[in-house]
Amino acid sequence: MILTTENILLLGSILLFLSIVASKTSYRLGVPALIMFLIMGMLAGTDGFGDIHFDDPKLAQFIGVVALNFILFSGGLDTKLESVRPVLKQGFVLSTVGVLLTAVSLGVFAHYYLNLPIIESFLLGSIVSSTDAAAVFSILRGKNLGLKRNLRPILELESGSNDPMAYVLTISLIFIYNNRDAGWETMIPLFLKQMIIGAGIGFLMGRAITIIVNKINLDVDGLYPVLVTSLVLFTFSITDFTGGNGFLAIYISAVMLGNSSFIHKKSLIRFYDGVAWLMQIIMFLTLGLLVFPTQMIPVIGPGIILSLFLIFIARPLSVFLSLAFFRMQIRDKIFISWVGLRGAVPIVFATYPLLNGVENANMIFNIVFFITVTSVLLQGTTLSQVAKWLKLSVSDKIRKRSPLEIELVDDFKSEILEIELLSGNKSIGKSIVELSFPQSGIIVMINRHGKFIRPGGSTILEEGDKLHILADKKESLPRIYKSLSIDTE
Repeated sequence: MILTTENILLLGSILLFLSIVASKTSYRLGVPALIMFLIMGMLAGTDGFGDIHFDDPKLAQFIGVVALNFILFSGGLDTKLESVRPVLKQGFVLSTVGVLLTAVSLGVFAHYYLNLPIIESFLLGSIVSSTDAAAVFSILRGKNLGLKRNLRPILELESGSNDPMAYVLTISLIFIYNNRDAGWETMIPLFLKQMIIGAGIGFLMGRAITIIVNKINLDVDGLYPVLVTSLVLFTFSITDFTGGNGFLAIYISAVMLGNSSFIHKKSLIRFYDGVAWLMQIIMFLTLGLLVFPTQMIPVIGPGIILSLFLIFIARPLSVFLSLAFFRMQIRDKIFISWVGLRGAVPIVFATYPLLNGVENANMIFNIVFFITVTSVLLQGTTLSQVAKWLKLSVSDKIRKRSPLEIELVDDFKSEILEIELLSGNKSIGKSIVELSFPQSGIIVMINRHGKFIRPGGSTILEEGDKLHILADKKESLPRIYKSLSIDTE
């Protein structure tokens, strides 16, 4: 089927709806929802049941780049500096040195295993060197699985900031490929230029967006998302125009904005969370349409070998070497190594060789796609179980956001969470007054077997109770957990 103006909206809406419905099944299977979107695109493509003919890497790359802008922006808005500050060094090292080590180790292996030219081998390694946290935390949220210590902030920071490094390595190697007289040392100034300009403009635009949103005083509230969207796209394009890394600028500007006070903050964060999901669905559907499953058959063997090498050797090697000088438990490093899911970013980056005349670009694209799918299927389905094996999952179900719909002012600093009392919890059978519950928190409501009850001091807690708790500040959470006999260490 050829895409036309008459049927593109119909097909697009059907694919979106079917993808969202399929994602509900993916949560039960432990598979990230995004992989379902990718499969849905493949099934709708030329080799699938939909017979939609789509073979335009340039358009797919454009859609992917635009989508990544909003995905990184939404991720940056949700990044709390107070959470990542204690692990800033670890996250930075993983997102730079870790990415480089992954690219080099996989590149060397691909060079000898596939007999690819060294530049193309390192290009393959660079394309798949960054991780995708969106897939990781879609599983964690779906299973209500929390992580102990500072693992979650480390993974969030790494995943949000490692795509720019992979992008710089990719475009640098393509530059060297097209300019054979250029030496490897040319990557260093290009890398520094990209990172310095990207970080600088990102910081300035983060401040500028905050000031503009607070000062412009629009008469129509619905225009604020439009205003911020224009500034997001401007941040990326002006950074790229000046030779900087636009993805890094987007992420840093979003972090600066998200940790500042501005009007309509809650509604804008929620809006861009929805936009990010829409962009991820569109991006995965598009990339799925771009793939021809019949062309994947010849790379199944090499793809499996490269995937296993990446999962069990390259990723752990990069993590352990990057974190060698940090005091961390071995099991923490093992889990970080396992959280090496590849997502849409490598597939988007794999379109760059296609558009720049790289000799083995088609093979690289198909191998990258295969690595991404196998990584998600193998690691994604076992992520929660590995966390439990390593005793890194929070034993009781804790959700930082209660399902109770409460609209709060933008500068509200309190925490709202839901805690479920599972079998064996020492709080079961006790009255609330016996818990030594801190005065800085209050149990607002209890969901007991689907019915909400208003708690009092004499209320006896039962197994399966879901406590909706309001804490006046984040620092109160450890005392609340302790009073409910919940171990988070």
